[in-house]
Amino acid sequence: MQIYLPIADMSVNIFLILGLGLAVGFLSGMFGIGGGFLMTPLLIFIGVSPAVVVASVSPQIAASLFTGFLAHLRRGTIDFMLGGMLLVGGVAGTIFGTWVFTLLRSVDQLDLLIALSYVTMLGIVGVLMVTEGLRAINRARRGGRADLRRPGSHTWIHGLPLKMRFKRSRIYISVIPVWVIGLIIGLLGSMLGIGGGFMLVPMLIYLLRVPTITVIGTGMMLTLTTMVAATVLHAVANHLVDAVLALVLMIGGVIGAQFGVRAGQNMRGEWLRLLLGVLVLLVGLRFAVSLVLTPADPYSVRVVRTQ
Repeated sequence: MQIYLPIADMSVNIFLILGLGLAVGFLSGMFGIGGGFLMTPLLIFIGVSPAVVVASVSPQIAASLFTGFLAHLRRGTIDFMLGGMLLVGGVAGTIFGTWVFTLLRSVDQLDLLIALSYVTMLGIVGVLMVTEGLRAINRARRGGRADLRRPGSHTWIHGLPLKMRFKRSRIYISVIPVWVIGLIIGLLGSMLGIGGGFMLVPMLIYLLRVPTITVIGTGMMLTLTTMVAATVLHAVANHLVDAVLALVLMIGGVIGAQFGVRAGQNMRGEWLRLLLGVLVLLVGLRFAVSLVLTPADPYSVRVVRTQ
């Protein structure tokens, strides 16, 4: 059964798109991730334009994060002061990233940037996750315990100026690294169509020493807002948000996440991290192969605007 995507200007099998939403939603629920860094490459692999994919995945990520945000809001595990400071950098990064996205698209370099960024990012993150997962498995077999870092410990980051006290997270730290982290997540969301949670959580825990209990909810607050902002900016500035594609992905993602959560509860954490790392590496490898292979159609047609 074919369905027409008006912005992507192509017809695709609706069950294929729904299946991708189910699969990524399942993985999102199992591993506790947004899933954008998997959904974006998969849609590109089936022929959807990278520009349309990046813009259309943003509302799907926002929808999947909204229910989780409400749950953390009810539990009171969100540091709104810290989230607000993260949003200062996040909104700035989203605006700047959308501008760069538009600029690169105008000179036909956007697809190359997206591919190179994914190969680099997925390769590094995948190797780190596989390495950490293997170490955790070996440590568990030997009966050892993981080395936990105390949230109150200090690093060079704590010596920076413009300090601010975040009572909910019980930290006293400069707002400069907080703004930088928000800026990075905003850039990733607007330029690559990913929520960035798999990078945000470690940065908050290991760099800022934010207690884990407030990291997830506060991170969702930032990612949700940046994804909504990216959706609006891409829709207004680039007119690339395909509502039909986003809607089908939302339906599949919400259903798949429910089963993923149940499956993840029956697996050990170190095995989850190892499997996710292997999956990330495989997607990055697929992107790398697509960069060196000769395309089926080595020619392209570009409409040149005349004054």
